[in-house]
Amino acid sequence: MKGKATKNPIFAFTTWIRRQPPKMKAFLVTISGMAALLFLRMVVEDHNNLFVAAETVHALGTFVLIYKLTKEKACAGLSLKSQELTAIFLAVRLYCSFVMEYDIHTLLDTATLGTTLWIIYMIRFKLRSTYMHDKDNLGIHYVFISLQVIPCAVLSLFIHPTTSHLLFNRICWAFCVYLEAISVLPQLRLMQNIQIIEPFTAHYVFALGVARFFSCAHWIIQVFDTRGRLLTALGYGLWPCFVLLSEIVQTSILADFCYYYVKNILGGQLVVRLPSGVV
Repeated sequence: MKGKATKNPIFAFTTWIRRQPPKMKAFLVTISGMAALLFLRMVVEDHNNLFVAAETVHALGTFVLIYKLTKEKACAGLSLKSQELTAIFLAVRLYCSFVMEYDIHTLLDTATLGTTLWIIYMIRFKLRSTYMHDKDNLGIHYVFISLQVIPCAVLSLFIHPTTSHLLFNRICWAFCVYLEAISVLPQLRLMQNIQIIEPFTAHYVFALGVARFFSCAHWIIQVFDTRGRLLTALGYGLWPCFVLLSEIVQTSILADFCYYYVKNILGGQLVVRLPSGVV
């Protein structure tokens, strides 16, 4: 009886969730997401700050990786493919920011791109002996990169904003949105292969999940606040729907990992352990 009385409530709650059927889990996730969106809508006065928050959290996540690489002198657990895809979409987004906006987003993307390129350099040259090449196995390296970049480029040719900007700039904007949505897949595959994620890598991926949620929340709340006028401002056709779909896809991809991250951290575990097939 005493053991039951002292049972960890967090463990009990997560165990209860795992035992629920898929439909109940989907319902709980939906309710939790709606509650979080409602909370952000009430607390954050300028909802454009959510997008700034997303980019800030992403930048902080890359600084966590820099600390990891400089402290541990090892890049085990990091996907080079994900970092290179991230660098590509950040470079394109930075170009779009320079020619279309040039604001706080430009500064944040510059910092994030710079740190990402440094991480790629460290993995490729300085810490290559610790790189888990056999675990970062979501396709042959350059073939995989091409198979991600080319479809996104082709899709952006047909589905892109219909604003007053130059056509090339609008295509670039669409391209970086599509590529960002899938850039984390190699990192998730690597973590699925090793299943035990050390703290700094876990913090980085969780930061990506939080950043994606803030970005997704920004678009959804803005759509409701403008009563759909934001979609019209983005243009006509399929582009507005694809923007929202890309944000939702990114958030959904990282949702499972974020759940296990929070569960492990609240349970006092610094290392995140993932069940087989969770990501």
